[in-house]
Amino acid sequence: MSDPAVRVDTTSQVPPYEQIRAQLAALIRTGRLVTGERLPTVRQLATDLDLAPGTVARAYRELEAAELIRTRRGAGTRVAALPSGPHAHDADQLTTLARDFTSAARALGADTEDILTAVRDALDPAPAASTTTPAASGTGGPKTAGVGAGRRTS
Repeated sequence: MSDPAVRVDTTSQVPPYEQIRAQLAALIRTGRLVTGERLPTVRQLATDLDLAPGTVARAYRELEAAELIRTRRGAGTRVAALPSGPHAHDADQLTTLARDFTSAARALGADTEDILTAVRDALDPAPAASTTTPAASGTGGPKTAGVGAGRRTS
């Protein structure tokens, strides 16, 4: 199993810090990042994603405010224990993510049925086929960084 990755699309209307925050929150809530697992430093993740450190710091601050991560001097930033109660999702954020996905899918030439099939497949608990994403280059487009236990990318 590969380490989870955070991907930032600099051409998206969703700000990069929000993309990072949403992806890490999803990885934590779904158990792909487990309690106590160490995240990359702000500086390391910013370097990996070719972003300003302040962008990553803002995402981390919001995750700390949501009590999903904890940062301690000397111990780094780690995944916090999830609260035992149910988690309510943010409908506005979900709408923004759906619009962003739909726009990107349409840019690839997908029609409505293709998009709905992709969403159904993503929701299906059956194991999916492994896909690879080519590394991004240039100033725009997606950038990916691995996160998790001791994961270092360059």
